Amino acid sequence: MPLIQQVIPIVEEVAAFIAQEAAQFDRSHVVLKELNSLVSYVDQQAERMLIEKLTHLQPDAGFIAEEGQGVRNANGYNWIIDPLDGTTNFVHGIPVFSISVALSLDNEVVMGVVYEVNRQECFWAVKGRGAFLGDKPIKTNSNIILADSLLGTGFPYQKFEHEGPFWNTFSELMKRSRGLRRLGSAAVDLAYTACGRFDAFFEYKLNAWDVAAGALIVQEAGGLVTDYSGKTNYIFGGEIIAAANPSIHGEVQRCIAKNYLKRE
Repeated sequence: MPLIQQVIPIVEEVAAFIAQEAAQFDRSHVVLKELNSLVSYVDQQAERMLIEKLTHLQPDAGFIAEEGQGVRNANGYNWIIDPLDGTTNFVHGIPVFSISVALSLDNEVVMGVVYEVNRQECFWAVKGRGAFLGDKPIKTNSNIILADSLLGTGFPYQKFEHEGPFWNTFSELMKRSRGLRRLGSAAVDLAYTACGRFDAFFEYKLNAWDVAAGALIVQEAGGLVTDYSGKTNYIFGGEIIAAANPSIHGEVQRCIAKNYLKRE
C-alpha cells in the first residue's frame, strides 16, 4: 500500500480526537508558551498520537514538530508536523483549524497532508503525482488578474518588527484585489490556494510545520511558491508567497518586495 494511503487514516483519526475535544474544551487548560502563542493538552496529545503512529510507518524518520516532541534527523527522512494549526481559533471556538503533516527527504518535501478538521476536508499531495482533495484532483485558479483575485494572509500577532511593511502591503493589495482574508491557519490558507478558493497567500514569521505540507500541495496543484525575495527558502526561511500562477505571484511579490525588502 502506498505510504500516503497509510498516512491519511492516521491524520483522520487524530482529527476525530481534536473534533471530539473541541466540543467540550475548557479554556482554563490553555498554556501561554510566549506572547499570543497558545498550547493545550489537545495540541500535545495530538502530536503524541501522530508521532507514535507515523514512527510505525517510517521507523528511520525523524520529527520536526511544533510542540517539540520527537528527534530531528540531520539527514534523511523527517516528518514535519503541526498537530493543531490554528490553536487560537480552536481555543476560542472558531471553526478553522487543521492538521499539517509533511514528509521530507534531505529537506525536500515529498509528501504533504492538510486536514481541515471542521469541514473534514483532506488535501494531499505526493511529489510528482498531483494534488487532491479527497479522491478528486485539484488545480489552482486559472485567473491571472489581481483585480479579480481573493487573497489570504496572516496578521502579525507575536513579533511586530515588520508591522509597518505588512500594513503597507495589506493596504495596497486590498485596493488592488477583491479583498484579503485572515483565517488563522496557514495550512488551510495554502490548501485553499491549491484548490482555487484563494488566488494567493502570503505571510511572514511562519515555521516549517506551518507551511511544509501546504506548499507542496500548492505546487502539485500547479501553483508557484517562493519566499518574499522570489527564491526557494520558504520552508525554513519564515516567509512565503504561494500563488495560483506566475502572473498573480509576480504582482504580489513585487508589492511585498517594495514594502519589505527595503528593510534589508
